Amino acid sequence: MNIFHTCTVQQPRATLNRIHSLTHFLVILVLFYYRITRLLLFTGDFQVSRFPWILMTISEFILAFIWLLTQPFRWRPVSRSVIPENIPKDINFPSVDVFICTTDPKKEPTVEVMNTVLSAMALDYPTEKLAVYLSDDGGSAVTFYAIKEACAFAKLWIPFCIKYGIKSRCPQAFFSKLSDNERLPRSEEFVAEEEEVKVNYEEFKRNVEIFAEQEENSRVVHDRSPHVEIIHSNWNIRENNEDQADLPLLVYVSREKRPSHHHRFKAGALNTLLRVSGILSNGPYILVLDCDMYCNDPTSARQAMCFHLDPQLSQNLAFVQFPQIFYNISTNDIYDAQVRSAFKTKWQGMDGIRGPIFSGTGFYLKRKAMYGNPNQDDNLLLESYKKFGMSGEFIESLKLINEQDVARKKKSLYAFLQEATLLASCSHETNTRWGKERLDICLSLSQEAMLFRMLSY
Repeated sequence: MNIFHTCTVQQPRATLNRIHSLTHFLVILVLFYYRITRLLLFTGDFQVSRFPWILMTISEFILAFIWLLTQPFRWRPVSRSVIPENIPKDINFPSVDVFICTTDPKKEPTVEVMNTVLSAMALDYPTEKLAVYLSDDGGSAVTFYAIKEACAFAKLWIPFCIKYGIKSRCPQAFFSKLSDNERLPRSEEFVAEEEEVKVNYEEFKRNVEIFAEQEENSRVVHDRSPHVEIIHSNWNIRENNEDQADLPLLVYVSREKRPSHHHRFKAGALNTLLRVSGILSNGPYILVLDCDMYCNDPTSARQAMCFHLDPQLSQNLAFVQFPQIFYNISTNDIYDAQVRSAFKTKWQGMDGIRGPIFSGTGFYLKRKAMYGNPNQDDNLLLESYKKFGMSGEFIESLKLINEQDVARKKKSLYAFLQEATLLASCSHETNTRWGKERLDICLSLSQEAMLFRMLSY
């Protein structure tokens, strides 16, 4: 049997951490011995000093207890590595749906959001198995305009990345100093094509920025109807165009918002994407990205599949979390803007004690995990309309999570879009368990660093 991944305990680091913890624990015991014995010696003239001494002792007990709770994270740090080349060449990769959420183009620059979209579209993964969904929670005209412009640019950008094996598949990163090594001249043809791509990228940026200059185009609409549109389709339903670039499915989703309904922020947006994608692509796995977190490694999907396709692990695996990597950090980074204390210490330590780690972005999630306990598949569809709403197409998609290409071609694209628009309405969750249980799960997605319960089936 091929090995897809390895897990190694960082032994020197683990040993040092344990020695440090034990030494620290002994010092704490000595401190408490001193505090308690001195407290018992307070008599007579020392009554005035007893109260502040007690307060100091209680404070140190609390701090010591908090310190003790964090020590398991340092006890067994592990590092994981993947071996994607061991995945059989003829394997049928499962589909992956990418969810990207944005809200306000004034706070989240539209060009940067589109760079994240382009990096997701350019993942090193079978194109027919990839779908990218952009949730525009602001319903702004500039975001809708920009995603169409980004799709047009992607027809030039993605073939260029594939042809030359580009690793920085976010255009903004590729044309910056971060990727100087990748832009080293390889041939005259490469230089000519790179210049053409750069000119088109600058034109794309300029068009979006000019369109955004008008206040009306950047306005966030808080009272609106749902809008679901397929920007690029890779379905055979649509008339085939042999000259069309090979791109993944690209969908724009702006859910309905009404002042009378709670929209639940990012949690509500992810719930909507989960439903809409369920009838359009229904990928068994979902990649969730913040709009400012582009894919810096195009092979991340294949790396995640090294875990999800492992028969010994996949049964009890809900998600694979990738660490966040930051650029434009100051040289000294005295405030730990890279969050190394989390990603390099706590996260690896929690992984070592089989504790689930969740960062809110950059994770490949099993779709079934969002619908309930995967070990209770027989109960998933019981009273399905009470759980998931009245959409027959969405209920049907629950049965076909691993057979996403079977049923969707039996109906017209227009029929699917009509159903998707209904699923994006703000009233779909009313009087359903989806509006309660699914929401409770998705609410944790809106936090940047929360423990996720789904790994512990």
